[in-house]
Amino acid sequence: MKRIYALCAALCLAAAVPATAQDAAPQGSWTTLSTPALKLSESMFNNWSSTGTSQIDLNLTFFGNYKYTHPKYVWDNIVDLGFGQAWQDLDNSAQGGRFESIRKSLDKIDLTSAISWKAYKDWGASFTANLKTQFAPGYEYAGAGDNEGKMVSSFFAPAYLTTALSFEHKKADWSVSLSFLTGKTTFVFNNDLIDSGYTYGVIQDKGFNPADPDRSWTHAYFALGSYVKAQYLKKDILPSLDLYARLELFYDYKKPSHMAWDNIQAFVDNPGTLTKPEDCEYNLAATDETWADLADMNWLQRRVFETDLDFEVKLDYRFSSHIAANFALNLKWDTDFSGMGKWGHLQVYQMAGVQVFFSWKTPKE
Repeated sequence: MKRIYALCAALCLAAAVPATAQDAAPQGSWTTLSTPALKLSESMFNNWSSTGTSQIDLNLTFFGNYKYTHPKYVWDNIVDLGFGQAWQDLDNSAQGGRFESIRKSLDKIDLTSAISWKAYKDWGASFTANLKTQFAPGYEYAGAGDNEGKMVSSFFAPAYLTTALSFEHKKADWSVSLSFLTGKTTFVFNNDLIDSGYTYGVIQDKGFNPADPDRSWTHAYFALGSYVKAQYLKKDILPSLDLYARLELFYDYKKPSHMAWDNIQAFVDNPGTLTKPEDCEYNLAATDETWADLADMNWLQRRVFETDLDFEVKLDYRFSSHIAANFALNLKWDTDFSGMGKWGHLQVYQMAGVQVFFSWKTPKE
């Protein structure tokens, strides 16, 4: 009987010790920031000698930062959304209050979740997952009178899911992370876009023919590569002026084989009956670029050419707690996008304006 009592006492003590340790364990805390914003601009022209296009431009954005800080790690989540449209009265007639053209002015879904551990001083390790896509279809228009356009993108066509296990150097205002083991998956869940040639690097089966009624589509491509991300965020860099800058670089280890550089050189030397180099997954952009230009690149130029770049800078000047002027510039380089017009692989988005915004924080300052 004594042994039974002793066993019961030992079990009770064993159960009590973890509970006591758990109660004494350091706890983390949440800090949150939610900022929805509305930007509206309007212009009207009627019998105006210097001319112009009457339009209404409406942009809605949302930025959220939800951070859990624990003595041993930090879990940071960022939600960056935006959508906008411009209604244009192309002939300035305003007949029946109708607009002849409706175009997108903003479309963005950018979700990031990262957990980081501090190892030594300002150095640590992190695991990051990031998803980028858009809300609505995007179109290429032939001109001002083209209201139908040609679809070049849509929701999850493309979408990019990047996961990285990185080394990280972090300061109060900036951070740099480096990963040699990064997975980047590109999704294109739109068969019409794939048939039109907008595959965004998702490689189709050899012999894929859009005219074949029995064709099958490939909707995803996984790339393993190196990833560098640098961020800078400074509140009140000048009175009431905030600066945010971000640079992301990704290099796909399999990119040289997809480019088939040796075949490009052979094609330039002797094209024969081929229309493009054999086994080359690259499509010439709508620029003056030629296969000969690619063949003339040296080793370093080829590696730079193959690297994906995403650079963004934002400036926000606060007039009051609810009104701010802002400027944004986003540059992208991606050889998997064959380009529209004469821009080729370089994508440029620039915006400036005044917006009304609201902000909720926890804990309250």
